[in-house]
Amino acid sequence: MSAWACLRFVTYHFSITRPLLEASHRMKLLIVEDQARTGQYLSQGLSEAGFATELATDGETGQFLALTGDHDLLILDVMLPGRDGWQILQAVRQAGLDTPVLFLTARDAVEDRVHGLELGADDYLVKPFAFSELLARVRSLLRRGTSPSQDTTLNLADLRLDLIRRRAERAGQRIDLTAKEFALLELLLRRQGEVLPKSLIASQVWDMNFDSDTNVIEVAIRRLRLKIDDPHPNKLIHTVRGMGYVLEERTE
Repeated sequence: MSAWACLRFVTYHFSITRPLLEASHRMKLLIVEDQARTGQYLSQGLSEAGFATELATDGETGQFLALTGDHDLLILDVMLPGRDGWQILQAVRQAGLDTPVLFLTARDAVEDRVHGLELGADDYLVKPFAFSELLARVRSLLRRGTSPSQDTTLNLADLRLDLIRRRAERAGQRIDLTAKEFALLELLLRRQGEVLPKSLIASQVWDMNFDSDTNVIEVAIRRLRLKIDDPHPNKLIHTVRGMGYVLEERTE
């Protein structure tokens, strides 16, 4: 079985138009992956998560783009036609670039992981893997390169989410959240003003295909509302009937 067939990806099927983000405000990722379907899944999933993506399907093109493009993160396979991932990483580091690099590969031997990290990779993830874990590692690597004022806190009205301290507050009062509640609130805040369908929430937070027979999303939203909205007159979490949920400040 090819590596891509093992990946636990979720394809998002919804037609809601996303608000367009200015390119300068979106983190730009370079994906170097020679298996076309894997590359497409990665590009689509990370784009849906709010990143700008560029895809190269061979090592030579990948190295050229890595050295000449203005990327915030590189996601490299090891086994590539033309030049392998090791060679691309070496070229990047020899050029004096400190762009974070995440190896994403089926090569799972300990010596391969050690070799990649010794060459200067920042992280190493083995296929098959959960997309939610990839997304968490991507965000973690990107946060390492930001200052404390950049992308480490998410805010809406009097709601504040500290991504480093893993702490939520509203109107200055701390809110205790479970790990899933925190992940759900982070997703809503990152995509505030955008109607998120249950299928996307299920894939991003629970790493699962949405089953219409389960009420896990409704229960999670209800619990989050109890903590975030119920004590306050200004409600932030809203249901859009037949479409999903949106986090936004509304003035009556």
